[in-house]
Amino acid sequence: MIRVFDLDGGEILHLGESRTDEEYFVERKDDTITVDAVEDALYDVQDFVEVKLLVLGCGSRERNHIRLAVEEIFINICTYAYENGIGRARICCQISGDKASVAIWFIDSGNPFNPLEYESDTSDTHFLEHEGGFGIHLVKNLMDKVEYEYKDGRNILLIEKTLSKDSA
Repeated sequence: MIRVFDLDGGEILHLGESRTDEEYFVERKDDTITVDAVEDALYDVQDFVEVKLLVLGCGSRERNHIRLAVEEIFINICTYAYENGIGRARICCQISGDKASVAIWFIDSGNPFNPLEYESDTSDTHFLEHEGGFGIHLVKNLMDKVEYEYKDGRNILLIEKTLSKDSA
């Protein structure tokens, strides 16, 4: 757990524990967190990734880009992967040996779906008229690498961000 306080002793950042009283599965192990694919678990997933990025010294702009991409992908898993049931999602976050990049894998055993094959029209007119599709477009633009594969009954989506020299 990480807690950051301001100069007057007031807590300004609290990472590493569930922020809700909701009951759902959460398991943290080294570079991996496994959670029930429910929207309330987003806080746990975000905190898990944020701790890794803070330890790395990742700059706030890059942290915000990664945080937004993580949110888009995790909420899509919660919303679409398991139809009406609740499944699990595993998120693995690894820093490359030279600390120049962050790789995050999202793994679920929900319905097979390759978001990279989904092309949405992101023009202003179509964006306002159609629901969905903009999130993966956003992820593709925020991250340096986005890959998908379906293997052994699991969706595996990788996002990777190369960090600026100021961050690493």
